[in-house]
Amino acid sequence: MATNKKELRVHYKNLRKGLSIDDIEEKSLAIANEILQLPIWDKTYYHVFLPIEEQKEVNTEYILHLLSGKDKEIVVSKSDFETRKMAHFLLTDNTKIKKNEYNIPEPVNGLPVPAETIEVVFVPLLAFDVFGNRIGYGKGFYDKFLTECKPETIKIGLSFFEAVNQIDDVFESDVKLDYCVTPELVYKF
Repeated sequence: MATNKKELRVHYKNLRKGLSIDDIEEKSLAIANEILQLPIWDKTYYHVFLPIEEQKEVNTEYILHLLSGKDKEIVVSKSDFETRKMAHFLLTDNTKIKKNEYNIPEPVNGLPVPAETIEVVFVPLLAFDVFGNRIGYGKGFYDKFLTECKPETIKIGLSFFEAVNQIDDVFESDVKLDYCVTPELVYKF
């Protein structure tokens, strides 16, 4: 099995391509059910990514329902591809969501939320290892965002697949996860 980011990125993109819509829905619901076990429910501000359907990402709609049902403040982001930074907004009934040129659903408007206010971040990823290292799409948006959060912010990866043993080419600037949730397991790092 490959252990460097580039090879793992290709491998897991190909694995995702093999998932049907039913697979994605079933696995996404199982992930949401596993999240209920996490010791995070005393927090108020939760950041959730809105999935890129074309990339076959975890459907976070189930997590949004959980958070909404527990009266949590839900935060979503808008990406700036020039600065590779994200701006964060409170998700309300009035928030308009529109796909950007990369098919990322983003808020068009909303109440800004500073990164240091966010207490829990659900992180999209392609792969992760047993040490909490993760592989995303390689643009660094989440690494930048997570460094803007408080050190005690809980970082939770969401993955359709289980951990690899080790990712070899990890950088000091890569931000590790605290947990990763799959349809079968919750990993704690």
